[in-house]
Amino acid sequence: MTSPCAVGVDVGGTFVKLGLVQGHRILTQRALPTASIGSTPRKLQEGLVKAVGSLVRESRRRITGVGVGIPGWVQYPEGVVRSCANLPGWKDVPLRALLSRRLHLPVSVDNDVNVMTLAEWTAGAGRGARNLVCVTLGTGVGGGLILDGRLYRGWNGFAGEIGHIPVAEAGPRCSCGGIACLERYVGNREILQRVRDQLKQGVASVIPELVGGDLRRLTPEVIDRACELGDPLGRQTWRWVGTQIGLVLIGVVNLLNPERIVVGGGISKAGRWLFEPMRKTVRRRAVRGASRFEETRWSTWMR
Repeated sequence: MTSPCAVGVDVGGTFVKLGLVQGHRILTQRALPTASIGSTPRKLQEGLVKAVGSLVRESRRRITGVGVGIPGWVQYPEGVVRSCANLPGWKDVPLRALLSRRLHLPVSVDNDVNVMTLAEWTAGAGRGARNLVCVTLGTGVGGGLILDGRLYRGWNGFAGEIGHIPVAEAGPRCSCGGIACLERYVGNREILQRVRDQLKQGVASVIPELVGGDLRRLTPEVIDRACELGDPLGRQTWRWVGTQIGLVLIGVVNLLNPERIVVGGGISKAGRWLFEPMRKTVRRRAVRGASRFEETRWSTWMR
């Protein structure tokens, strides 16, 4: 008899990613642009029902449940989405109940980085640590915490929002309502806009050639390719981003004294161009001996 499986769903500002999971193995995975579904609660709910239903039918396996990670403030275990900084219109949406009723399956809904943190802690780069910090870098910047061997949620479930730590007294307003949040400098869209602005100002780079002169085609992967070609703008971009993240992690390290920091998300694929300045910044300025570090991309989850 075929062993039962579960469906994992990662809802992001850019992509909705789904995987058929058996134990710690991902059997099947797919990604859909969030824009093709719609980011409002109603459209996204309908899109998730269709996508999960399709995956379940194609698998021809017994499905025991569905787990959904949402990039926002989630009341757990009720699965009520209180708000989402990067998805419009989300306020007190009972997503767990809505999906469970439509899919006729048990559904669990939690903050996406809490889900990542639990996965890395139990089966990934954070395994064995009793005090762990996880950071995701993508459309937004999220964080999750394992403190003294338990997932730490804070008093009302909002703990770990590293991306909404302010990095300056004044600056751009964030979608969360704050000012000068880290996310407003090192989120996917902000990184790409920073590069476009510098190119428009006449900074020399191979990037226009890599995108065929169309800067709308610029992606983090293009910046990575430019780095491999020795492009100064590409390397300076990741150096700046890594330094900004490192500056925030200094405070996290000094405050929490974690054993390990795991960094994932699409932006982490920049690899050494990003991690070297991040590590250097933390090692140079954090309290000596406060932590040891290991970084990883987001395991094998939806690369």
